[in-house]
Amino acid sequence: MVKDYYDIRAVFKKTDRAIYISHLDLMRVMQRTFKRSKLPVWFTKGYNPHIYLMFPLPLSLGVSSDCEMMDFGIDMSSGKPDYNEIKIRLNEVLPAGIEVISVYEPKMPHTAIGASEYTVRFVTDEPYEDVKSSFESFMAQESILIEKRAKVNCKKTIVTKDIKPNINVLAIRSENGCLEVDFRLPSGIKQSLNIVAVTSAFEAFYGKEFDKICANRTKILDADGADFM
Repeated sequence: MVKDYYDIRAVFKKTDRAIYISHLDLMRVMQRTFKRSKLPVWFTKGYNPHIYLMFPLPLSLGVSSDCEMMDFGIDMSSGKPDYNEIKIRLNEVLPAGIEVISVYEPKMPHTAIGASEYTVRFVTDEPYEDVKSSFESFMAQESILIEKRAKVNCKKTIVTKDIKPNINVLAIRSENGCLEVDFRLPSGIKQSLNIVAVTSAFEAFYGKEFDKICANRTKILDADGADFM
């Protein structure tokens, strides 16, 4: 089959109230956005044509990001794409909290993604040193076990997994009197660890709920640790 569209990758921020848009609803938002922008996007073929959209790393509800990615196509019949025009037209109709920061032709496939970096702030009235000490004790455990859904012998079940080997703590600091931690976690088709699984495990270890946990994805890296984008 002859390819009749240009591959396009958009990098966008998802912040403020937009962090409460689920991944499924985000796909609907983007479909409506493309229709409102009147860009010549490529539709799939067949009995039920729809706008081709692909998000390589779905973001958990409540987590913000400076580096979300979305792949789509521009119909070749409309001519060579103007990346800056695409960015402007999308931003004109996107809802508050979602902003496209760059548009370009993808050079690396999604299979090259190896890790994501996050900054997480644990908001509480408890003294910073106490929370930091608890976090250090949390990371000093021989194992950090969580329960997750999985398929075993083609049946859905709950399995226990040790996530400690996959947690890389890059930095620990105080931010407005609260504990702030930079993490690097595996991401991609080979292995992936959700930041929410890590924060939930620490909250359970801490023994009380935090007032707020603010998690933000800051980077997407390839398997060698270089910036994917």
